[in-house]
Amino acid sequence: MKWTRDARPRRIVVISTGGTIASRWTGSGYAADASGDDVVATAAVPDAVDVEVLDLFNVNSSRMTTDRQLALLRAVEETLADPGVDGIVVTHGTDTLEESAFFLDLHHSDPRPVVFTGAQRPFGTGDGDGPGNLYDALQVAATVRGLGVLVVFDGLVHAARGTVKTKTLAADPFADPSGDRVGRLGFGQVDIEREPVRPAPLPVPAAGRPVPRVDIVMHHSDADPLLLNAAVAAGARGVVLVGTGAGNATPEIAAAVADAVSQGVLVVLSTRVASGPVAEVYTGGGAVDLAAAGAVLAGTLRPGQARIALLAALLADVPSPERRTALLRTLLEGPVRSESVLAAAH
Repeated sequence: MKWTRDARPRRIVVISTGGTIASRWTGSGYAADASGDDVVATAAVPDAVDVEVLDLFNVNSSRMTTDRQLALLRAVEETLADPGVDGIVVTHGTDTLEESAFFLDLHHSDPRPVVFTGAQRPFGTGDGDGPGNLYDALQVAATVRGLGVLVVFDGLVHAARGTVKTKTLAADPFADPSGDRVGRLGFGQVDIEREPVRPAPLPVPAAGRPVPRVDIVMHHSDADPLLLNAAVAAGARGVVLVGTGAGNATPEIAAAVADAVSQGVLVVLSTRVASGPVAEVYTGGGAVDLAAAGAVLAGTLRPGQARIALLAALLADVPSPERRTALLRTLLEGPVRSESVLAAAH
């Protein structure tokens, strides 16, 4: 389906958070320091689009935190409280863009689009990709509705859910290894090929709510439960176990998972493999035993986004551990629900 805009001017707010698109040479490496106005000034603006800029923070995205993601979520909500705003573009570093975009998507209830973009080459360079990506993101934000949070990069449109950084330096770093893109851009048009599948959105977490610790632990040859146990001892309320294959570890790690779950820790089982689902196939410490120990399977979500789903479940106002686990399963699986997933969890 090709989306084309009518002649009505669109008001798009660009929320700047830093990243490579805002990074300049410091003498020993690149670091985010260009303002949102500076970034926007490098890009052409689509016809009939009026751009406003909000400088939220300016960091390399490897320094992203839950507090900053919550600040971004609330900035989006406050911006969309103005009915005159037609859409939002978030400029963000690529390293953790997949986490922030998915976090917002789990809470985004407005039909107006939130579009993430960034750059692989720094601000102000002759071959920079930031201006083109920003132009495309503005075009999408001014055109589509009802698709949730999107990622626009290198002429392609991706859903927040499932989209991860698959290439460290290439101009097209993002893809959903287990799914299809949402669409593409070309010749002034936005071509949407599929509608993202999303669970009903969660309410925005209450201000002042404590941020729970959620850790990621990877299984590998010779791995033992030490790091998983250390995460629990450090106060983690959730742990993502990154298994091998379709989600496998050892009997000793399965026993550690059971012990963590008995202490009220939520454990999600993902995989270090690039694509495909986690599945209960193997015993001997495999996903069969890990699920029996209480781990919740992540489906096709990779570890970073599995952690975000776990974090969102812990931040939600859910009255019991059983209901919280049920909510987590829904966030991981991502089915469309007509009712609020949070209401269903009560």
